Amino acid sequence: MGEEKKKAEVPILSPEPNPDPKPEPEAPSTSVPVETGKETEKDMVRAPATPASNPSWFTPKRLLVIFCIINLINYVDRGAIASNGVNGSRKTCSKNGKCTAGSGIQGDFDLNNFEDGVISSAFMVGLLVASPIFASAAKSVNPFRLIGVGLTVWTLAIVFCGFSFNFWSIAVSRMLVGVGEASFISLAAPFIDDNAPVSQRTSWLGAFYMCIPTGIAVGYVYGGLIGGYSWRWAFFMEAILMLPFVILGFTMKPLHLKGFSPAVSKIALPVVDDDAEEGGEVSRRIKVEDESPKPLGMGVKVFGKDMKVLLLDKVFVVNVLGYIAYNFVIGSYSYWGPKAGYNIYHMSNADYMFGGVTAICGIFGTLAGGLVLDRMTSTIPNAFKLLTVATLLGAVFCFAAFCFKSLYVFLAFFAIGELLVFATQAPVNFVCLHCVKPSLRPLSMAISTVSIHIFGDVPSSPLVGLLQDHIHNWRATALILTSILFLAAGIWFIGIFLHSVDRYNEDSEHSVTVVDKSNSSPLLEEKTTETP
Repeated sequence: MGEEKKKAEVPILSPEPNPDPKPEPEAPSTSVPVETGKETEKDMVRAPATPASNPSWFTPKRLLVIFCIINLINYVDRGAIASNGVNGSRKTCSKNGKCTAGSGIQGDFDLNNFEDGVISSAFMVGLLVASPIFASAAKSVNPFRLIGVGLTVWTLAIVFCGFSFNFWSIAVSRMLVGVGEASFISLAAPFIDDNAPVSQRTSWLGAFYMCIPTGIAVGYVYGGLIGGYSWRWAFFMEAILMLPFVILGFTMKPLHLKGFSPAVSKIALPVVDDDAEEGGEVSRRIKVEDESPKPLGMGVKVFGKDMKVLLLDKVFVVNVLGYIAYNFVIGSYSYWGPKAGYNIYHMSNADYMFGGVTAICGIFGTLAGGLVLDRMTSTIPNAFKLLTVATLLGAVFCFAAFCFKSLYVFLAFFAIGELLVFATQAPVNFVCLHCVKPSLRPLSMAISTVSIHIFGDVPSSPLVGLLQDHIHNWRATALILTSILFLAAGIWFIGIFLHSVDRYNEDSEHSVTVVDKSNSSPLLEEKTTETP
Protein backbone atom coordinates (compact mmCIF):
# COMPACT_ATOMS: atom_id res chain seq x y z
CA MET A 1 0.00 0.00 0.00
CA GLY A 2 2.86 2.40 0.84
CA GLU A 3 4.40 1.84 -2.59
CA GLU A 4 1.06 2.33 -4.36
CA LYS A 5 0.41 5.54 -2.43
CA LYS A 6 3.81 6.87 -3.41
CA LYS A 7 3.10 6.15 -7.07
CA ALA A 8 -0.25 7.93 -6.84
CA GLU A 9 1.50 11.18 -5.97
CA VAL A 10 3.72 11.08 -9.05
CA PRO A 11 2.78 13.92 -11.42
CA ILE A 12 2.90 12.19 -14.84
CA LEU A 13 4.01 8.94 -16.40
CA SER A 14 6.48 8.78 -19.25
CA PRO A 15 5.27 6.64 -22.15
CA GLU A 16 8.77 5.67 -23.21
CA PRO A 17 12.15 5.07 -21.50
CA ASN A 18 13.88 8.12 -23.01
CA PRO A 19 11.30 10.86 -23.30
CA ASP A 20 11.94 13.78 -25.58
CA PRO A 21 12.98 16.71 -23.33
CA LYS A 22 11.09 19.08 -25.65
CA PRO A 23 7.71 17.46 -26.42
CA GLU A 24 5.40 18.84 -29.06
CA PRO A 25 2.90 21.38 -27.68
CA GLU A 26 -0.42 19.85 -26.72
CA ALA A 27 -3.85 21.01 -27.73
CA PRO A 28 -5.29 23.43 -25.18
CA SER A 29 -8.08 21.13 -24.06
CA THR A 30 -9.36 21.20 -20.53
CA SER A 31 -8.13 17.69 -19.69
CA VAL A 32 -6.26 15.08 -21.65
CA PRO A 33 -6.23 11.51 -20.24
CA VAL A 34 -2.93 9.69 -20.38
CA GLU A 35 -3.29 6.02 -19.51
CA THR A 36 -0.41 4.23 -17.82
CA GLY A 37 1.45 1.47 -19.63
CA LYS A 38 3.38 -1.46 -18.29
CA GLU A 39 4.42 -1.81 -14.68
CA THR A 40 8.03 -0.95 -15.51
CA GLU A 41 6.86 2.25 -17.16
CA LYS A 42 5.08 3.41 -14.00
CA ASP A 43 8.37 3.94 -12.25
CA MET A 44 9.65 6.28 -14.95
CA VAL A 45 8.23 9.78 -14.43
CA ARG A 46 9.20 13.24 -15.35
CA ALA A 47 7.83 16.77 -15.09
CA PRO A 48 7.13 18.75 -18.22
CA ALA A 49 10.14 20.68 -19.41
CA THR A 50 10.06 24.41 -18.80
CA PRO A 51 10.41 26.51 -21.92
CA ALA A 52 13.65 28.26 -22.72
CA SER A 53 13.52 31.70 -21.20
CA ASN A 54 16.73 33.45 -22.12
CA PRO A 55 19.30 33.94 -24.84
CA SER A 56 22.64 32.29 -24.10
CA TRP A 57 24.39 35.61 -23.51
CA PHE A 58 21.88 36.76 -20.86
CA THR A 59 23.38 35.96 -17.44
CA PRO A 60 22.35 37.02 -13.92
CA LYS A 61 25.23 39.50 -13.68
CA ARG A 62 24.21 41.10 -16.95
CA LEU A 63 20.66 41.36 -15.66
CA LEU A 64 22.01 43.21 -12.60
CA VAL A 65 24.07 45.58 -14.75
CA ILE A 66 21.09 46.32 -17.02
CA PHE A 67 18.78 47.06 -14.09
CA CYS A 68 21.43 49.23 -12.41
CA ILE A 69 21.86 51.34 -15.55
CA ILE A 70 18.08 51.77 -15.91
CA ASN A 71 17.80 52.77 -12.25
CA LEU A 72 20.68 55.22 -12.67
CA ILE A 73 18.98 56.90 -15.66
CA ASN A 74 15.72 57.18 -13.66
CA TYR A 75 17.45 59.04 -10.85
CA VAL A 76 19.60 61.13 -13.17
CA ASP A 77 16.28 62.49 -14.44
CA ARG A 78 15.20 63.31 -10.88
CA GLY A 79 18.46 65.13 -10.23
CA ALA A 80 18.33 66.96 -13.55
CA ILE A 81 14.77 68.28 -13.06
CA ALA A 82 15.89 69.78 -9.72
CA SER A 83 19.18 71.23 -11.02
CA ASN A 84 19.58 74.93 -11.65
CA GLY A 85 20.51 74.28 -15.27
CA VAL A 86 17.19 72.59 -16.09
CA ASN A 87 14.85 73.99 -13.46
CA GLY A 88 16.29 77.50 -13.72
CA SER A 89 14.83 80.60 -12.09
CA ARG A 90 12.00 83.05 -12.62
CA LYS A 91 12.65 86.47 -14.13
CA THR A 92 13.06 89.26 -11.57
CA CYS A 93 12.39 92.96 -11.75
CA SER A 94 13.90 95.66 -9.57
CA LYS A 95 12.04 98.64 -8.12
CA ASN A 96 13.27 100.90 -10.92
CA GLY A 97 11.58 98.62 -13.47
CA LYS A 98 14.72 96.88 -14.75
CA CYS A 99 14.09 93.17 -15.29
CA THR A 100 16.45 90.24 -15.74
CA ALA A 101 15.42 87.32 -17.90
CA GLY A 102 14.61 84.03 -16.23
CA SER A 103 16.22 80.73 -17.10
CA GLY A 104 15.32 77.09 -17.48
CA ILE A 105 11.80 75.71 -17.14
CA GLN A 106 10.74 78.21 -14.51
CA GLY A 107 11.95 81.17 -16.55
CA ASP A 108 10.56 80.01 -19.91
CA PHE A 109 7.07 79.26 -18.52
CA ASP A 110 7.15 82.08 -15.91
CA LEU A 111 6.25 79.71 -13.08
CA ASN A 112 5.84 80.82 -9.50
CA ASN A 113 7.47 78.78 -6.73
CA PHE A 114 4.33 76.74 -6.08
CA GLU A 115 3.99 75.75 -9.76
CA ASP A 116 7.69 75.00 -9.90
CA GLY A 117 7.33 72.72 -6.87
CA VAL A 118 4.48 70.88 -8.60
CA ILE A 119 6.71 70.24 -11.63
CA SER A 120 9.40 68.69 -9.43
CA SER A 121 7.02 66.31 -7.64
CA ALA A 122 4.37 65.66 -10.32
CA PHE A 123 5.94 62.32 -11.27
CA MET A 124 5.00 61.08 -7.79
CA VAL A 125 1.30 61.14 -8.78
CA GLY A 126 1.83 58.69 -11.63
CA LEU A 127 4.23 56.61 -9.53
CA LEU A 128 1.83 56.22 -6.62
CA VAL A 129 -1.19 55.41 -8.79
CA ALA A 130 0.53 53.01 -11.21
CA SER A 131 2.79 51.04 -8.82
CA PRO A 132 0.03 48.82 -7.34
CA ILE A 133 -1.50 48.38 -10.80
CA PHE A 134 1.72 47.05 -12.33
CA ALA A 135 2.35 44.85 -9.28
CA SER A 136 -1.10 43.27 -9.57
CA ALA A 137 -0.79 42.89 -13.36
CA ALA A 138 2.30 40.73 -12.83
CA LYS A 139 -0.06 37.90 -11.84
CA SER A 140 -1.44 37.64 -15.37
CA VAL A 141 1.15 39.35 -17.62
CA ASN A 142 4.81 38.40 -17.89
CA PRO A 143 6.64 40.77 -15.49
CA PHE A 144 9.57 41.39 -17.84
CA ARG A 145 7.16 42.53 -20.55
CA LEU A 146 5.55 44.88 -18.03
CA ILE A 147 8.94 46.49 -17.46
CA GLY A 148 9.25 46.93 -21.23
CA VAL A 149 5.84 48.61 -21.36
CA GLY A 150 6.73 50.86 -18.43
CA LEU A 151 10.04 51.93 -19.97
CA THR A 152 8.23 52.73 -23.22
CA VAL A 153 5.83 55.03 -21.37
CA TRP A 154 8.77 56.59 -19.50
CA THR A 155 10.71 57.29 -22.70
CA LEU A 156 7.73 58.83 -24.51
CA ALA A 157 6.90 60.96 -21.46
CA ILE A 158 10.47 62.25 -21.27
CA VAL A 159 10.30 63.23 -24.95
CA PHE A 160 7.02 65.06 -24.25
CA CYS A 161 8.81 66.94 -21.44
CA GLY A 162 11.29 68.22 -24.02
CA PHE A 163 8.46 69.40 -26.28
CA SER A 164 6.34 70.92 -23.49
CA PHE A 165 5.07 74.46 -24.03
CA ASN A 166 3.42 75.50 -20.76
CA PHE A 167 2.90 74.50 -17.13
CA TRP A 168 0.15 71.93 -17.73
CA SER A 169 1.91 70.19 -20.61
CA ILE A 170 5.07 69.55 -18.60
CA ALA A 171 3.10 68.70 -15.43
CA VAL A 172 1.14 65.96 -17.23
CA SER A 173 4.35 64.72 -18.89
CA ARG A 174 6.03 64.40 -15.50
CA MET A 175 3.05 62.41 -14.19
CA LEU A 176 3.47 59.99 -17.09
CA VAL A 177 7.18 59.69 -16.23
CA GLY A 178 6.06 58.37 -12.85
CA VAL A 179 3.69 55.89 -14.50
CA GLY A 180 6.55 54.51 -16.61
CA GLU A 181 8.88 54.23 -13.63
CA ALA A 182 6.27 52.40 -11.56
CA SER A 183 6.66 49.10 -13.41
CA PHE A 184 10.40 49.12 -12.96
CA ILE A 185 10.56 49.88 -9.24
CA SER A 186 7.91 47.22 -8.49
CA LEU A 187 9.50 44.37 -10.46
CA ALA A 188 13.26 44.98 -10.77
CA ALA A 189 14.15 44.13 -7.16
CA PRO A 190 12.30 40.76 -7.22
CA PHE A 191 14.11 39.84 -10.45
CA ILE A 192 17.48 40.69 -8.89
CA ASP A 193 16.65 38.77 -5.71
CA ASP A 194 15.68 35.71 -7.77
CA ASN A 195 18.89 35.62 -9.80
CA ALA A 196 21.52 36.68 -7.28
CA PRO A 197 23.68 33.96 -5.67
CA VAL A 198 22.21 33.02 -2.30
CA SER A 199 25.27 34.32 -0.41
CA GLN A 200 25.23 37.65 -2.27
CA ARG A 201 21.54 38.60 -2.45
CA THR A 202 21.74 41.71 -0.29
CA SER A 203 25.02 42.74 -1.90
CA TRP A 204 23.32 42.70 -5.30
CA LEU A 205 20.37 44.65 -3.92
CA GLY A 206 22.87 47.09 -2.43
CA ALA A 207 24.47 47.60 -5.83
CA PHE A 208 21.04 48.27 -7.33
CA TYR A 209 19.98 50.80 -4.68
CA MET A 210 23.39 52.46 -4.76
CA CYS A 211 22.23 53.98 -8.05
CA ILE A 212 19.72 56.20 -6.22
CA PRO A 213 22.12 58.68 -4.55
CA THR A 214 24.61 58.28 -7.39
CA GLY A 215 21.98 59.04 -10.04
CA ILE A 216 20.70 62.12 -8.22
CA ALA A 217 24.23 63.50 -7.79
CA VAL A 218 25.06 62.83 -11.45
CA GLY A 219 21.74 64.44 -12.41
CA TYR A 220 22.70 67.68 -10.66
CA VAL A 221 25.94 67.88 -12.63
CA TYR A 222 24.34 66.69 -15.89
CA GLY A 223 21.52 69.22 -15.63
CA GLY A 224 23.94 72.03 -14.91
CA LEU A 225 26.16 71.20 -17.87
CA ILE A 226 23.52 70.60 -20.53
CA GLY A 227 21.30 73.41 -19.22
CA GLY A 228 23.86 75.85 -20.58
CA TYR A 229 22.69 74.86 -24.09
CA SER A 230 18.98 74.13 -23.63
CA TRP A 231 17.05 72.47 -20.85
CA ARG A 232 14.99 70.63 -23.48
CA TRP A 233 18.03 68.68 -24.62
CA ALA A 234 18.46 67.29 -21.12
CA PHE A 235 15.22 65.33 -21.62
CA PHE A 236 15.95 64.33 -25.21
CA MET A 237 19.32 62.85 -24.20
CA GLU A 238 17.71 60.86 -21.37
CA ALA A 239 15.23 59.36 -23.85
CA ILE A 240 18.07 58.37 -26.18
CA LEU A 241 19.92 56.70 -23.29
CA MET A 242 16.82 54.71 -22.28
CA LEU A 243 15.82 53.63 -25.82
CA PRO A 244 18.13 50.52 -26.02
CA PHE A 245 16.58 49.15 -22.82
CA VAL A 246 13.08 49.70 -24.17
CA ILE A 247 14.00 47.63 -27.24
CA LEU A 248 15.59 44.97 -25.02
CA GLY A 249 12.40 44.68 -22.97
CA PHE A 250 10.41 43.62 -26.06
CA THR A 251 12.99 41.65 -28.07
CA MET A 252 14.58 39.32 -25.54
CA LYS A 253 12.74 36.21 -24.45
CA PRO A 254 10.60 36.92 -21.39
CA LEU A 255 11.74 36.00 -17.89
CA HIS A 256 9.48 34.64 -15.17
CA LEU A 257 9.44 35.72 -11.56
CA LYS A 258 9.59 33.16 -8.79
CA GLY A 259 6.09 32.33 -7.63
CA PHE A 260 4.43 33.22 -10.94
CA SER A 261 3.38 30.77 -13.61
CA PRO A 262 3.50 31.33 -17.37
CA ALA A 263 0.26 32.26 -19.14
CA VAL A 264 -0.78 28.58 -19.32
CA SER A 265 0.43 26.06 -16.76
CA LYS A 266 0.08 22.29 -16.93
CA ILE A 267 -0.87 20.61 -13.68
CA ALA A 268 -0.60 16.84 -13.59
CA LEU A 269 -3.09 15.19 -11.28
CA PRO A 270 -3.65 11.50 -10.42
CA VAL A 271 -7.12 10.22 -11.34
CA VAL A 272 -8.39 6.90 -9.99
CA ASP A 273 -11.31 5.34 -11.85
CA ASP A 274 -14.30 4.61 -9.63
CA ASP A 275 -14.65 1.07 -11.00
CA ALA A 276 -10.97 0.24 -10.66
CA GLU A 277 -10.16 -2.49 -8.18
CA GLU A 278 -7.58 -1.98 -5.46
CA GLY A 279 -4.11 -2.24 -6.95
CA GLY A 280 -5.51 -1.68 -10.45
CA GLU A 281 -4.41 0.79 -13.07
CA VAL A 282 -4.23 4.45 -12.12
CA SER A 283 -4.69 6.94 -14.95
CA ARG A 284 -3.15 10.38 -15.08
CA ARG A 285 -4.70 13.50 -16.46
CA ILE A 286 -2.95 16.69 -17.43
CA LYS A 287 -5.04 19.63 -16.40
CA VAL A 288 -4.37 22.74 -18.42
CA GLU A 289 -5.15 25.69 -16.18
CA ASP A 290 -5.78 28.95 -17.93
CA GLU A 291 -3.86 31.76 -16.28
CA SER A 292 -5.09 34.37 -18.74
CA PRO A 293 -6.07 37.82 -17.40
CA LYS A 294 -9.08 37.63 -15.11
CA PRO A 295 -12.13 39.93 -15.35
CA LEU A 296 -11.81 43.36 -13.72
CA GLY A 297 -14.02 42.41 -10.79
CA MET A 298 -11.92 39.33 -10.09
CA GLY A 299 -8.71 41.37 -10.33
CA VAL A 300 -10.01 43.91 -7.81
CA LYS A 301 -11.03 41.10 -5.47
CA VAL A 302 -7.58 39.48 -5.70
CA PHE A 303 -5.89 42.85 -5.15
CA GLY A 304 -7.99 43.47 -2.06
CA LYS A 305 -7.15 40.03 -0.71
CA ASP A 306 -3.42 40.56 -1.30
CA MET A 307 -3.54 43.99 0.35
CA LYS A 308 -5.21 42.47 3.41
CA VAL A 309 -2.43 39.88 3.66
CA LEU A 310 0.23 42.62 3.51
CA LEU A 311 -1.42 44.92 6.04
CA LEU A 312 -1.91 42.06 8.52
CA ASP A 313 1.76 41.05 8.25
CA LYS A 314 3.39 42.62 11.32
CA VAL A 315 6.92 42.24 9.92
CA PHE A 316 5.99 44.06 6.71
CA VAL A 317 4.13 46.83 8.55
CA VAL A 318 6.94 47.47 11.06
CA ASN A 319 9.53 47.46 8.31
CA VAL A 320 7.60 49.99 6.21
CA LEU A 321 6.82 52.25 9.21
CA GLY A 322 10.53 52.47 9.98
CA TYR A 323 11.23 53.12 6.30
CA ILE A 324 8.70 55.98 6.26
CA ALA A 325 10.36 57.73 9.22
CA TYR A 326 13.77 57.19 7.63
CA ASN A 327 12.66 58.55 4.24
CA PHE A 328 11.03 61.56 5.89
CA VAL A 329 14.50 62.67 6.99
CA ILE A 330 16.41 61.66 3.84
CA GLY A 331 13.88 63.42 1.59
CA SER A 332 14.26 66.68 3.51
CA TYR A 333 18.04 66.33 3.58
CA SER A 334 18.15 66.13 -0.21
CA TYR A 335 15.89 69.19 -0.62
CA TRP A 336 16.83 71.48 2.28
CA GLY A 337 20.37 70.26 3.04
CA PRO A 338 22.27 72.67 0.77
CA LYS A 339 20.21 75.67 1.94
CA ALA A 340 20.66 74.73 5.60
CA GLY A 341 24.40 74.28 5.07
CA TYR A 342 24.64 77.65 3.36
CA ASN A 343 22.83 79.45 6.18
CA ILE A 344 24.49 77.63 9.10
CA TYR A 345 28.07 77.35 7.81
CA HIS A 346 28.01 80.00 5.04
CA MET A 347 29.06 77.52 2.35
CA SER A 348 29.48 79.29 -0.95
CA ASN A 349 29.40 75.95 -2.81
CA ALA A 350 26.84 74.10 -0.68
CA ASP A 351 25.30 72.34 -3.71
CA TYR A 352 28.55 70.67 -4.73
CA MET A 353 29.60 69.83 -1.17
CA PHE A 354 26.30 68.22 -0.23
CA GLY A 355 26.04 66.53 -3.61
CA GLY A 356 29.56 65.13 -3.34
CA VAL A 357 29.11 63.88 0.23
CA THR A 358 25.75 62.29 -0.66
CA ALA A 359 27.12 60.57 -3.77
CA ILE A 360 30.23 59.14 -2.10
CA CYS A 361 28.51 58.09 1.12
CA GLY A 362 25.56 56.73 -0.82
CA ILE A 363 27.75 54.47 -2.94
CA PHE A 364 29.93 53.08 -0.17
CA GLY A 365 27.21 53.01 2.49
CA THR A 366 24.67 51.14 0.36
CA LEU A 367 27.23 48.58 -0.82
CA ALA A 368 28.55 48.13 2.72
CA GLY A 369 25.06 47.47 4.08
CA GLY A 370 24.51 44.64 1.61
CA LEU A 371 27.94 43.11 2.24
CA VAL A 372 27.56 43.26 6.03
CA LEU A 373 24.16 41.55 5.95
CA ASP A 374 25.53 38.80 3.70
CA ARG A 375 28.39 38.25 6.17
CA MET A 376 25.91 38.14 9.07
CA THR A 377 23.82 35.61 7.09
CA SER A 378 20.91 37.31 5.40
CA THR A 379 17.88 36.62 7.58
CA ILE A 380 14.99 38.91 8.50
CA PRO A 381 16.00 39.25 12.22
CA ASN A 382 19.59 40.04 11.20
CA ALA A 383 18.29 42.62 8.73
CA PHE A 384 16.33 44.33 11.52
CA LYS A 385 19.44 44.28 13.75
CA LEU A 386 21.51 45.94 11.03
CA LEU A 387 18.75 48.49 10.34
CA THR A 388 18.55 49.38 14.02
CA VAL A 389 22.28 49.72 14.69
CA ALA A 390 23.14 51.53 11.44
CA THR A 391 20.27 54.02 11.78
CA LEU A 392 20.93 54.66 15.48
CA LEU A 393 24.65 55.32 14.99
CA GLY A 394 23.95 57.35 11.85
CA ALA A 395 21.46 59.49 13.77
CA VAL A 396 24.02 60.11 16.51
CA PHE A 397 26.69 61.29 14.05
CA CYS A 398 24.30 63.43 11.97
CA PHE A 399 22.81 65.02 15.09
CA ALA A 400 26.26 65.74 16.51
CA ALA A 401 27.38 67.22 13.17
CA PHE A 402 24.82 70.04 13.34
CA CYS A 403 25.88 70.81 16.93
CA PHE A 404 29.41 71.86 15.89
CA LYS A 405 30.19 75.35 14.63
CA SER A 406 33.25 74.27 12.62
CA LEU A 407 32.49 73.52 8.97
CA TYR A 408 35.19 70.85 8.73
CA VAL A 409 34.05 69.02 11.87
CA PHE A 410 30.50 69.19 10.57
CA LEU A 411 31.48 67.65 7.22
CA ALA A 412 33.46 64.85 8.90
CA PHE A 413 30.66 63.87 11.28
CA PHE A 414 27.92 64.29 8.69
CA ALA A 415 29.81 62.11 6.18
CA ILE A 416 30.13 59.29 8.73
CA GLY A 417 26.46 59.68 9.62
CA GLU A 418 25.31 59.48 6.01
CA LEU A 419 27.57 56.48 5.40
CA LEU A 420 25.79 54.64 8.20
CA VAL A 421 22.33 55.86 7.24
CA PHE A 422 22.66 54.71 3.63
CA ALA A 423 23.68 51.23 4.82
CA THR A 424 19.98 50.57 5.42
CA GLN A 425 18.96 50.50 1.74
CA ALA A 426 19.72 46.83 1.04
CA PRO A 427 18.46 45.38 4.37
CA VAL A 428 15.13 47.25 4.35
CA ASN A 429 14.32 46.04 0.83
CA PHE A 430 15.51 42.53 1.69
CA VAL A 431 12.84 42.39 4.40
CA CYS A 432 10.18 43.63 1.95
CA LEU A 433 11.09 40.85 -0.48
CA HIS A 434 11.44 37.96 1.98
CA CYS A 435 8.65 38.55 4.52
CA VAL A 436 5.99 37.74 1.90
CA LYS A 437 5.45 34.78 -0.41
CA PRO A 438 6.96 35.08 -3.91
CA SER A 439 3.73 36.02 -5.68
CA LEU A 440 3.30 39.06 -3.38
CA ARG A 441 6.80 40.49 -3.77
CA PRO A 442 5.96 42.97 -6.58
CA LEU A 443 3.00 44.30 -4.58
CA SER A 444 5.14 44.43 -1.44
CA MET A 445 7.72 46.59 -3.22
CA ALA A 446 5.00 48.77 -4.77
CA ILE A 447 3.17 49.42 -1.49
CA SER A 448 6.47 50.07 0.29
CA THR A 449 7.43 52.64 -2.34
CA VAL A 450 3.99 54.27 -2.28
CA SER A 451 4.04 54.48 1.53
CA ILE A 452 7.49 56.02 1.93
CA HIS A 453 6.60 58.71 -0.60
CA ILE A 454 3.05 59.52 0.57
CA PHE A 455 3.98 59.64 4.26
CA GLY A 456 7.72 60.29 3.92
CA ASP A 457 9.56 62.55 1.50
CA VAL A 458 6.51 64.15 -0.17
CA PRO A 459 5.15 65.87 2.98
CA SER A 460 8.51 66.27 4.72
CA SER A 461 9.88 69.12 2.58
CA PRO A 462 6.89 71.47 3.00
CA LEU A 463 6.55 70.58 6.71
CA VAL A 464 10.22 71.32 7.38
CA GLY A 465 9.85 74.56 5.42
CA LEU A 466 6.83 75.46 7.58
CA LEU A 467 8.86 74.70 10.72
CA GLN A 468 11.71 76.93 9.54
CA ASP A 469 9.28 79.76 8.76
CA HIS A 470 8.03 79.49 12.34
CA ILE A 471 11.31 79.26 14.31
CA HIS A 472 13.70 81.01 11.85
CA ASN A 473 16.68 78.91 12.95
CA TRP A 474 18.19 76.48 10.46
CA ARG A 475 20.36 74.73 13.06
CA ALA A 476 17.38 73.99 15.30
CA THR A 477 15.32 72.91 12.29
CA ALA A 478 18.08 70.51 11.18
CA LEU A 479 18.38 69.03 14.69
CA ILE A 480 14.62 68.49 15.00
CA LEU A 481 14.54 66.83 11.59
CA THR A 482 17.52 64.57 12.35
CA SER A 483 15.96 63.41 15.63
CA ILE A 484 13.30 61.54 13.60
CA LEU A 485 16.05 59.05 12.66
CA PHE A 486 16.00 57.90 16.30
CA LEU A 487 12.31 57.10 15.84
CA ALA A 488 13.11 55.04 12.73
CA ALA A 489 15.75 53.08 14.66
CA GLY A 490 13.25 52.44 17.48
CA ILE A 491 10.61 51.10 15.09
CA TRP A 492 13.07 48.75 13.40
CA PHE A 493 14.25 47.63 16.88
CA ILE A 494 10.74 46.26 17.47
CA GLY A 495 11.13 44.13 14.34
CA ILE A 496 13.96 42.14 15.93
CA PHE A 497 11.51 40.57 18.40
CA LEU A 498 8.71 39.80 15.96
CA HIS A 499 8.16 36.23 14.84
CA SER A 500 9.40 36.26 11.25
CA VAL A 501 9.50 33.60 8.54
CA ASP A 502 11.54 33.90 5.36
CA ARG A 503 8.96 33.03 2.72
CA TYR A 504 11.33 33.12 -0.25
CA ASN A 505 10.84 29.39 -0.93
CA GLU A 506 7.22 29.23 0.16
CA ASP A 507 4.89 27.75 -2.44
CA SER A 508 2.63 30.26 -4.10
CA GLU A 509 -0.91 29.67 -5.27
CA HIS A 510 0.53 28.32 -8.54
CA SER A 511 3.07 25.98 -6.98
CA VAL A 512 1.22 22.71 -7.47
CA THR A 513 3.56 20.73 -9.63
CA VAL A 514 7.13 19.54 -9.46
CA VAL A 515 7.90 22.02 -12.21
CA ASP A 516 7.27 24.99 -9.93
CA LYS A 517 9.88 23.74 -7.49
CA SER A 518 12.53 24.37 -10.09
CA ASN A 519 11.85 28.05 -9.55
CA SER A 520 14.13 27.93 -6.51
CA SER A 521 17.09 27.94 -8.87
CA PRO A 522 18.19 31.10 -10.68
CA LEU A 523 15.56 32.06 -13.23
CA LEU A 524 18.07 32.52 -16.01
CA GLU A 525 19.11 28.88 -15.98
CA GLU A 526 17.31 26.57 -18.39
CA LYS A 527 16.53 23.23 -16.72
CA THR A 528 14.36 20.14 -17.10
CA THR A 529 13.27 18.66 -13.79
CA GLU A 530 13.12 14.89 -13.53
CA THR A 531 11.90 12.75 -10.68
CA PRO A 532 13.49 9.30 -10.60
